[in-house]
Amino acid sequence: MLSKDKVLEALSQVIEPDLKKDLVSLGMIENLTIDGRKVRFTIVLTTPACPLKDLMRNACVNAITLMVDKGAEVEIDFSSRVNTVRENSNVLQGVKNIIAVASGKGGVGKSTVAANLAISLVQEGAKVGLLDADIYGPSIPTLFGVSSSLEMVEEDGKSLIVPIEREGIKLLSIGFMMKPGQAVVWRGPMISSAIRQFMNDVAWGELDYLIIDLPPGTGDIHLTLAQQFPITGVVIVSTPQEMALTDARKAIAMFRMQGATVPLLGVVENMSYFSPEDQPEKKYYLFGRGGGEKLAVESELPLLGEIPFTESVRADGDAGINALGRNKEYSAAFANFAGNVARQIAVRNAGMAI
Repeated sequence: MLSKDKVLEALSQVIEPDLKKDLVSLGMIENLTIDGRKVRFTIVLTTPACPLKDLMRNACVNAITLMVDKGAEVEIDFSSRVNTVRENSNVLQGVKNIIAVASGKGGVGKSTVAANLAISLVQEGAKVGLLDADIYGPSIPTLFGVSSSLEMVEEDGKSLIVPIEREGIKLLSIGFMMKPGQAVVWRGPMISSAIRQFMNDVAWGELDYLIIDLPPGTGDIHLTLAQQFPITGVVIVSTPQEMALTDARKAIAMFRMQGATVPLLGVVENMSYFSPEDQPEKKYYLFGRGGGEKLAVESELPLLGEIPFTESVRADGDAGINALGRNKEYSAAFANFAGNVARQIAVRNAGMAI
């Protein structure tokens, strides 16, 4: 005989793979209804980008049919409630999680990684903002094909910058305030002041994730963000070559230094290999092989993903076109990467470690 108590008892045997607790005690089961032998309920995920949906679905169906009624017809819906540990912060109160994307050096595709991470999270149903904090070399306007100027809005007697929306993402960049080709020649204090304004004086609204595309290297912007804002975690971007890895190690060391301690979510290896458009089955490891994994192991961080490179990806970036909608392998790599980032954040916010 099916009953809610028996169904919940069976579901209490299903363990969430990352949080290591059962779905019932985690409060992830909602809207449970029983109509004859039909059982329907919702699993509330900690992130819409969860890559383990099918695993949890199968585990729940098996638990009910094996422990309650083998003839039960189980229908499972999914929703998400992105968790956060920032409820008591008086900064960016509508933003649940802040993800900084960093690299030790330029040229490793950090901005492209940040942009496509944002797109991948939006495609999974998350509310996302993207801040281009590379004041000297903003890339977001080019990557998204945006040349619009910013507008202002009054909220509670305060003038706020309104982000520009593209691909479902709220975008903000110093490039939206400059003429093409215009150089930014500012000293450190001016840069830090601009970053504080971009964080505090913007109508970001409600966001699950605010992604910050940091400039390469280690400097004033990194320290300002690390010391003055509640960063959820940092993603380190590198290519496989030793030169890039050497500088990535410096970035990791900076975020671990005293006074700037920020959680590191993991490492992503960009440009892992090159595949010709007419021979996609071939892989050429132009920058070496295994560098990202090596960096992750020695730094005791997870390897979040390995992103390939093709000519169309480069061309789409230059043209401000979303490459994820045009290259299946590239899209799959970023979906996996975004899922791993979201998992790391969910586990960190739950006070655990994978």
